[in-house]
Amino acid sequence: MTDIQQTVYVVEDDEAVRDSLELLLKSDGKPVKTYESATSFLKDYSDKMAGCIVLDIRMPGMDGMELQKKLNEKHSILPIIFVTGHGDVPMAVDAMKEGAVDFIQKPYREEALLEKIEAALAQDLEQRKTLDEKQEIIRRVKSLTPREHEIMDRMIAGQANKVIAIELEISQRTVEIHRSRVMHKMGTHSLAHLVRMVLSVKDLIDAR
Repeated sequence: MTDIQQTVYVVEDDEAVRDSLELLLKSDGKPVKTYESATSFLKDYSDKMAGCIVLDIRMPGMDGMELQKKLNEKHSILPIIFVTGHGDVPMAVDAMKEGAVDFIQKPYREEALLEKIEAALAQDLEQRKTLDEKQEIIRRVKSLTPREHEIMDRMIAGQANKVIAIELEISQRTVEIHRSRVMHKMGTHSLAHLVRMVLSVKDLIDAR
């Protein structure tokens, strides 16, 4: 995985709170970028952004919950920590159901917020590592020829070489050659590993 520059994105309409959070995060050595509204963050948003979002839930115009839904529609994987002075249990439950990693109420201890941010950044790194691994598997699947892909599908289905040869009306030796090429291109010597790899990206492949 290439080095990732993570940033803490603070979306907060209260200027004093926004400045305070920026100072806190910078003093802790974390890159930070602040936004005064959900709309301004959404305009700047890119799926290349890495890190996490510290998001105020109550803001004029688009509120934090709406921004979270917009980001979900864009398949954002940025972890979100909600910060609010007006939250309640149902609101927290809704935020967590939508994928927020934490929900913290003002006033909060700065140490507690920094700990939650550290956890969110670690989660972001892990998610991006998993995503990179899946993209690599998809790249390998795409490197297969149509015939190799067909053979691989039948291998995953548990068909023996003899059965594949009969159904595709080719020799068993030809099946063995294709099978060997599939394993080489997919970077594995284990059928069980091949099955796990392909199943791990099945949803991504089917969605294309």
